[in-house]
Amino acid sequence: MISYNNIDNNFRIKNKIKIKKWILKSIEAEKKNVNFISFNFCSDDFILELNNNALKHNYYTDIITFELNNKNENIEGDIYISVDRVKENAKILKESFTDELHRVIIHGVLHLCGYKDKSSKESKKMREKENYYLSNR
Repeated sequence: MISYNNIDNNFRIKNKIKIKKWILKSIEAEKKNVNFISFNFCSDDFILELNNNALKHNYYTDIITFELNNKNENIEGDIYISVDRVKENAKILKESFTDELHRVIIHGVLHLCGYKDKSSKESKKMREKENYYLSNR
């Protein structure tokens, strides 16, 4: 249902079961169900190449979410998270690595639940949802 993988590093997420329960509780609150979500932890180099090849974007990002079932049925998706970028953003934002990682995780989950962040209105709603679910970890 939910898997954690490392692509080109040896990152290991802590508290896997607790995080899985939090993710599932958040998805349930959005009135969705999950077939599977694969969280893939990678380096900046890997996510840059993925961003270039899959999305034709030539820049680093902390997360890329691929929705694999867009028929508004059960959630199926692959989420790629750059551990390097999360570490850097945590320093810049003066947040702990764990808090920033959790924000990125729930951000990807919200994308799979149908939330977008292209416009300022969408971004504001996404941030509100992120904060809500982060406060209910």
